[in-house]
Amino acid sequence: MGAFVLELQLGSVEGSRRLDGRGPFTQRVLLTIEEKHLPYDLKLVNMANKPDWLLEINPEGKVPIVKLEDKWIADSDVITQTLEEKYPEPPLATPPDKASVGSKIFSTFIVFLKSKDPSDGTEQALLDELTSFDSHLKDNGPFINGGAISAADLSLGPKLYHMEIALGHYKNWSVPDSLSHVKQYMKSIFSMDSFVKTLALQEDVIAGWRPKVMG
Repeated sequence: MGAFVLELQLGSVEGSRRLDGRGPFTQRVLLTIEEKHLPYDLKLVNMANKPDWLLEINPEGKVPIVKLEDKWIADSDVITQTLEEKYPEPPLATPPDKASVGSKIFSTFIVFLKSKDPSDGTEQALLDELTSFDSHLKDNGPFINGGAISAADLSLGPKLYHMEIALGHYKNWSVPDSLSHVKQYMKSIFSMDSFVKTLALQEDVIAGWRPKVMG
């Protein structure tokens, strides 16, 4: 399974739909770049056989990693914050009071996905987080910061995409229809041009989460 290194350049845009299926963080960075209309090149690296140059740049060998003006930047939080500071238009910053909305959904999804006991409360924990998010969208939506896409949506959207595919495949589970605002939110995010362009293929997402399920 491959993953992407992103290299921002002035020039042509090269891309691929075959994003790393193991995590949504690469897509988060790509979404930020796409929404800011920045030119970029993508480089694929084999995470099972990490090249020496990657380990020299980032000893932990983690991706995504971005080269911006001859400086390498790792970690999606740092990358997206750097891009926001350097390229403030269009603005994507999320107000501090809304930045953590929905932030526990991903971790509770992973715990539920790994669970082997249907009565251990992990499903309910995820439902509680989704219900809280649904309430926020009902009062503040359609996006986390109201009517405009922000960094929080670009972070949460890919996580919900992975959640939908992984839980649908491994647990035959989906977001209840009663959480209509969450379902509409997912539909809106997943249909964005930038999201469609940068999403991981379903089979890659399924394969990427298999070790968590089988482990």
